[in-house]
Amino acid sequence: MTKDELNAFRKILESKQADLQPESREALAIESSPDEMDRIQQLSEREYAMNHLQRNFNRLREVRSALARIEAGTFGVCVECEEDINLKRLAAVPWASMCISCQEAAERAPKDHEAELDPSLVEAA
Repeated sequence: MTKDELNAFRKILESKQADLQPESREALAIESSPDEMDRIQQLSEREYAMNHLQRNFNRLREVRSALARIEAGTFGVCVECEEDINLKRLAAVPWASMCISCQEAAERAPKDHEAELDPSLVEAA
C-alpha cells in the first residue's frame, strides 16, 4: 500500500471517528407517564436509542483500532491470516481488520458452534 493510499485511509477513518463521537444520552432518559401506550412507545424509543448507541460505540472502537493499526504499520494486513486485505475491501470498509475469507469464517463460526451443541442441552423456545 502506498503512502498516499494510507494517508487517504487515515483521513477517512479520522472523519468517521469524528462522526461517531459519543452522543447525548438524553434519549435514554426514562419518563413517567400514566398512559400505558405512552410508556410502551417511550420504552420502544429508548431501546432503539440504546441499540443505536451500542452500534456507534462498536464502530468507533473498530475505527480507533484501524487508526492504531495505521500507526503500528499493520493496517491492511489481516489479523487472522496476516495476508494483505484487498484494497477494494478496505475502500468499502476501511476499519476492516480481516480479509474477506477470514471474516466469513469468523461469521460462520458461531453458527457452526451452535450446530455442534447437544440438542438435549438446548432449551425449547
